Amino acid sequence: MAEIKIECTKCQAHYLIEKGDLERLTCQNCGSRQFRQLGASIAGDGGAAAAKPAEPARAAAQVDIGRIRDLHDAIRGQIGRVIVGQENVVEELIAAVLCGGHCLLEGVPGLAKTLLISSLAKSMSLTFRRIQFTPDLMPSDITGTEIIQDDPETGERKFKFLRGPVFANIVLADEINRTPPKTQAALLEAMQEKQVSIGGVMHPLDQPFLVLATQNPLEQEGTYPLPEAQQDRFLFKVFVDYPADREEIEIVRRSAAQSFGAIASCCTGPDLLAMQRLMVAMPVADAVIEYANRLVRATRVRTPDAREVANNYLSWGAGPRATINLVLAARCFSALAGRATPSCDDVARAARPVLRHRIALNYVGRAEGLTTDVVTDKLLAEVPKY
Repeated sequence: MAEIKIECTKCQAHYLIEKGDLERLTCQNCGSRQFRQLGASIAGDGGAAAAKPAEPARAAAQVDIGRIRDLHDAIRGQIGRVIVGQENVVEELIAAVLCGGHCLLEGVPGLAKTLLISSLAKSMSLTFRRIQFTPDLMPSDITGTEIIQDDPETGERKFKFLRGPVFANIVLADEINRTPPKTQAALLEAMQEKQVSIGGVMHPLDQPFLVLATQNPLEQEGTYPLPEAQQDRFLFKVFVDYPADREEIEIVRRSAAQSFGAIASCCTGPDLLAMQRLMVAMPVADAVIEYANRLVRATRVRTPDAREVANNYLSWGAGPRATINLVLAARCFSALAGRATPSCDDVARAARPVLRHRIALNYVGRAEGLTTDVVTDKLLAEVPKY
């Protein structure tokens, strides 16, 4: 029989199938049974047959990757109207958003971390809420609370849920480590399950949902360390450093002349969800997955796979979520480079922002003045790619 090309209506994955198999299809990527062929909708009957991924679908994937690059460039251009320099920070922040992951930005006050995130939100047609984390902030100030309200028709008293600021597409958790761990933990369920449970009732969050947080270095006054479980829920941890000399002069000039440009929206919620689905659907070679796995396992102290540098300088290593995020981030960096499938070099590119908040230095590492980035670089040099 002749082969025909179809597309999953849920995740946009492409397949080549025999024409006689149209009645019994299941998408291998998302499990959907809804497909499109030349504009016509095709519904599977729930049978066991699964569509075969299309080998020659590279051209179609390249078109979609072009959309990702165009969206990345458009967002970056809008942010550049306000933010001077910080090229690597901007790239990693946008990459985290395109992957559908949360991002933690760390730097001293005054480096425009909050301005960067608010500018990113303005470049997309998404709901945006900012939460200023302070020592007296309570969990209900983030998630919402139930109040007793009189029903005007029956006169009965009922509980009504008032939604908190977490019910937005993009939530800016500003200076997240200036509130105690009890309040920080209010975001745990939202970040992982994309829902909030209040009074035994689950309230789903709007999609897409992203937490973009800023924090000050722990050495500063009035900061609380983020719990390890919450740090692990961030796809990236990005360091924001001081601007270069010429960049700082340009910042002062723009500020003095009030010449910052207006930011226009260049993305919608459905656009962003489509990009995130494409990231998950990108094919990954087994060799790339195995390299990401070797790299993460090399961080696990006192295990057979641990490298000497990990045993010497780390208190603990990264978990399986690190491997998952390494592969996901590698997909994004591959797409931004115009390639339809990631390589081991893309995994290495993602290693620093993915691992720096998932591994912890021991006393020896801190005493020698090392950082988690230094340890990660040593592991990258030791762990073979193939």
